Amino acid sequence: MTYNIIIADDHKMFLDGVLSILSTKDEYNILLTANTGKNVIKYVSINPTKKIDLIITDISMPEVDGITLNNSVKQTNPNIKVLVVSMHIDTAMIDTLIKNDVDGYVSKNAEKEELLTAIETILKGEKYFSNIIKEAYMKSVFTKEKETLQALTQREKDVLKLIALEHTTQEIADQLFLSKHTIESYRKNLISKLNVRNLAGLTKYAIKLGLVD
Repeated sequence: MTYNIIIADDHKMFLDGVLSILSTKDEYNILLTANTGKNVIKYVSINPTKKIDLIITDISMPEVDGITLNNSVKQTNPNIKVLVVSMHIDTAMIDTLIKNDVDGYVSKNAEKEELLTAIETILKGEKYFSNIIKEAYMKSVFTKEKETLQALTQREKDVLKLIALEHTTQEIADQLFLSKHTIESYRKNLISKLNVRNLAGLTKYAIKLGLVD
């Protein structure tokens, strides 16, 4: 089976490097190389019936970046997979990629074998994120949770835990020897502080922070 691939990167040296790696595999056919996401979006839109299996793209490019490119092509054709290859490994960027349903992320410093593994994994319908990316992301999530936990007072943690254990406002008030009104204030403050919408959100947060099993 032959897979049709598009590569987008504004650094010619990197583009040539990826082309050289993929040329060793007979099953990969390069449909297009582009130095901006804009050219790829145009190609996809004027070739609606063309089988495009994978787009390999950088994040930072002139005119249209890799994330905008991902979102645009997936609106046109959700079957197109997108692998981001970039120098960026900051956690905010990783978070953005995950939220935007990118299929994979590999550092530009990755070995040739890892790039090929990422491509094979994604073409099989699975996601692929480099270990270095996963480690950076998990470290950031853990640090954020730790900071959130430290930002809560002991009383707020107590209230949050009892909410997660499905106690009513009156039951929490009785258990903590506080008024019902005070517990309601705590609940509102926690919703605001943890940036959630309702009690279900508070419960999820309590589990995430390890306050309940």
